Amino acid sequence: MVNDDMDEEDEEVEDEQPLDTEASESFELDTPAERSGHIAVVDRNSMYVWGGYKNAQNHGFFDFYLPRNEIWTYNMESGVWTKHLAGGNLHTSMSGSCGVCVDGVLYLFGGHHARGNTNRIYRLPLRAPSLVWEEMRDLKGLPPSCKDKLGCWVQKNNPGRGWNNHIHILDLETSTWSQPNTKGNTPSPRAAHACATVGNRGYVFGGRYKNYRLNDLYYIDLDTWEWHEIVPQQGPLGRSWHSFTPVSPDHIFLFGGFTTDRETLSDAWLYYVSKNEWKPFKHSHTESPRLWHTACSGPDGEVFVFGGCANNLLSHHKAAHSNELLVFNVQPKSLVRFCMEAVLQHRERLSSYWDCLPKHLLHSLKQRMARVNTLGS
Repeated sequence: MVNDDMDEEDEEVEDEQPLDTEASESFELDTPAERSGHIAVVDRNSMYVWGGYKNAQNHGFFDFYLPRNEIWTYNMESGVWTKHLAGGNLHTSMSGSCGVCVDGVLYLFGGHHARGNTNRIYRLPLRAPSLVWEEMRDLKGLPPSCKDKLGCWVQKNNPGRGWNNHIHILDLETSTWSQPNTKGNTPSPRAAHACATVGNRGYVFGGRYKNYRLNDLYYIDLDTWEWHEIVPQQGPLGRSWHSFTPVSPDHIFLFGGFTTDRETLSDAWLYYVSKNEWKPFKHSHTESPRLWHTACSGPDGEVFVFGGCANNLLSHHKAAHSNELLVFNVQPKSLVRFCMEAVLQHRERLSSYWDCLPKHLLHSLKQRMARVNTLGS
């Protein structure tokens, strides 16, 4: 579910208006440029990053959208960034879009560009020989209105999207938009909140309603479409522009965001689904506040937080957009991960036996070995 921004007459506008120009300045060759308002998804062992905007280097406080044809991948085994140039008919660069990966295909819906919001939807097959954007034009049913800062759940390979406190469903098999009839205790309209899918439940936490940032928690049963409000004790501060990432069937990881008092946060929390309980999560990135970043769950229990803004995005000061990758070890390492690390630690003694390993383990081991060599250890 989600909601885009409030109406124009609201006192506060939780948005920035980058120039109607794609950034053409030279970026780092080995890492993506700093950015906020981008999207990130995971397919297999790679994280894909697209879009958002950054500070212009020579134009005061103006911002530029990142190039629409530029996609960065981060290999979560080797730790290496790679830039790709995509073809196709993606019409413009944007921020605040909704991105989700289903069966190796990135779906991109909505977002904000210099001339307003959009309700176009695109698909990008990530496992094809070359990356090519395709606009999904011949969809049946009534599509959502134009919007940005929305969220998405995936249930039975169908991403659900909405605005205010409504829900839209896109059935990927029939290429049809629809709206379910929901019941129960519906959340208030909101913007810049965060969504997470756990089992058949779509969770929503926080977001902005008018000038207040909320700390309420809801879930909707994606089979019956009934809303439920959850009231755990002693939860996080109200916030918007945060991330809310499933890391197991029983845990959702919350990081960062922006408070009603316009403070950018660096705190982290774990929500325990079965216990209906919040617990603070201790970590080493307390000096790295973030808002409007992305967070993706990795294969070995990590959460990869990329980009975002480290200061008050709504102030008159220059935005501190980031290109730093913060890694949170949220879940215990798997037995395979421990074995991999032991083999790498004793690689001089064991490397002669590597060819006896199954191909997928050998490939993973070589990826990790390349990362060790890069770090010089």
